[in-house]
Amino acid sequence: MQLTSNSFKDGEKIPGEYAFCIEDTARHVSLGGNRNPQLAWRDAPAATRSFAVICHDPDVPSRGDDVNQEGRSVPASLPRIDFFHWVLVDLPAGVAQIAAGEFSATVTSRGKPGPAAAHESRQGINDYTSWFTGDHDMNGDYHGYDGPCPPWNDELRHRYVFTVFALDVERLPLEGKFTGHQARAAMQGHILAQASLTGIYTLNPAVRL
Repeated sequence: MQLTSNSFKDGEKIPGEYAFCIEDTARHVSLGGNRNPQLAWRDAPAATRSFAVICHDPDVPSRGDDVNQEGRSVPASLPRIDFFHWVLVDLPAGVAQIAAGEFSATVTSRGKPGPAAAHESRQGINDYTSWFTGDHDMNGDYHGYDGPCPPWNDELRHRYVFTVFALDVERLPLEGKFTGHQARAAMQGHILAQASLTGIYTLNPAVRL
């Protein structure tokens, strides 16, 4: 399989229109366009019955002590964990691309609806759901895509890995709200092929892309 995007090239910076936050010299960050990027794939196995799309950031700080704190920085040496930005499953086998902005076109506070989505697909909750827990203005269940917003004081540039999976089932055994970890587990034993594309992003002006 091959995965490409008109929105950014593999290994290059993700434009702000596809990010949750963009750099702001006065306030560190402001809201970005938060559109999902365009994705297209080809050469899926003939036995494919559905596709799944997952976007995750493997570079999220494992501890939040220094995150977005004035006069401090998140050291590059800190262990990192996965943060899921998009969990999309049950795309019909006849679908071979996703248009820019088709699944997300703006930042939406207090959650985004789901799991039902375009093409009779389903979307899980992304990890902004847990990130915003306790935030009165933003808390809620965030289904679908929400783009990059790494700590503005992180010494490490973040990678955003978009992966398309060709599956041998039409519908994954997931019910109700489901997470990226649950989707990954449900796909085990059903993956015929997969392809990935990685974009990079930072909000720290001291970090070069």
